[in-house]
Amino acid sequence: MPRAIICLLDSVGIGGAPDATAYGDEGANTVGHIAQWAATGKADRQGLRAGPLQVPNMDSMGLGAALKLSTGTLPPNLSDRPKGGRFGVGREISRGKDTPSGHWEIAGVPVPFDWGYFPRTIPAFPPDLVAEFVRRAGLPGILGDRHASGTDIIADLGEEHIRTGKPICYTSIDSVFQIAAHESHFGLDRLYEICRIAFALTEPLKIGRVIARPFLGDSAQTFKRTGNRRDYAIAPPEPTLLDRNRAAGNQVFAIGKISDIYAGSGVTHKLKGTGIAQLFDRTLEALDMAADRAFIMTNFVDFDSEYGHRRDVPGYAAALELFDRRLPELIARLRPDDLLVITADHGNDPTWTGTDHTREQVPILVFSPGLGPGEIGIRPTFADIGESVAAWLGLVPGRHGKSFL
Repeated sequence: MPRAIICLLDSVGIGGAPDATAYGDEGANTVGHIAQWAATGKADRQGLRAGPLQVPNMDSMGLGAALKLSTGTLPPNLSDRPKGGRFGVGREISRGKDTPSGHWEIAGVPVPFDWGYFPRTIPAFPPDLVAEFVRRAGLPGILGDRHASGTDIIADLGEEHIRTGKPICYTSIDSVFQIAAHESHFGLDRLYEICRIAFALTEPLKIGRVIARPFLGDSAQTFKRTGNRRDYAIAPPEPTLLDRNRAAGNQVFAIGKISDIYAGSGVTHKLKGTGIAQLFDRTLEALDMAADRAFIMTNFVDFDSEYGHRRDVPGYAAALELFDRRLPELIARLRPDDLLVITADHGNDPTWTGTDHTREQVPILVFSPGLGPGEIGIRPTFADIGESVAAWLGLVPGRHGKSFL
């Protein structure tokens, strides 16, 4: 009986979407620009990698071919002649370039409304929202109140946060309200509690997520975010692929931040992990536990959070290579009727200006031992991914998207 796995490489885009200009992202190309940078022979400052981008396993599944289909150009050290599996390009119809929109649409539910966003002003948050948040949470006030990089604002305000007990609140171009606090000085449970309060206040504004950003350390030089991040998200407006598979009596494994993104809906098993290697380990563990018709979905967040937002090109390249080296382990464990899909939710070109996501098309790499090779073209919606997985698992078709299998 079939099973299906989606490995979602967070932010691994492959070239600007047709409407990228409207988002200021015309010309963005996350994987393409990383490959071009690597081909120059520059080395990572830490000596972790050097030379052309080495992702032969994803390339054999069609990564290079998908890039060429998306942009018309083949990046250095990638091939347009895949050796197995099916490849194509995903094009998002949901507005925005945020995590929930991409994930929901991949699971068969495009976002039918506009998200709320906070302006690029200082302060960024409405004064009445802040006042009510402070009152309900019993806080002495907040710090930040602006658009910021998470690591930068923790370095800037972390010591004052420890001194005053005021949490660090910030946002970005995404529809988010983020709260950073020290795990021991402020308390992890306390951070989660005030995030729940913030979510109740921001949900009516259609703010997609409130994100708890715990950190440790004693000074600006030693502060480091931990793996205890938690997202409080608006629930999808209709049943997703996860809900549909659970309703059919099947297992749904949510790995990494997947459960948070879907507000826990449709999940039967939740596995957490920190870092690409550990998330890959959790994926293999889920595959070992998965029964017939199980669905496994893993978000590999580090591509986005650790390298894309930080504009760390060599780090991003090394992360792609790490995932690629591990990929044969997953393929070797597939049963003849298992389906593996590798895709992404948006771009985050580390060579681009700013520190935000980029509106890009995404790769769709599909492999099963029992599936013949071929091209699936440029899909008009990410929902085609979810409907293809649904068809593979024998589920009734949804209202959005069409299977390419």
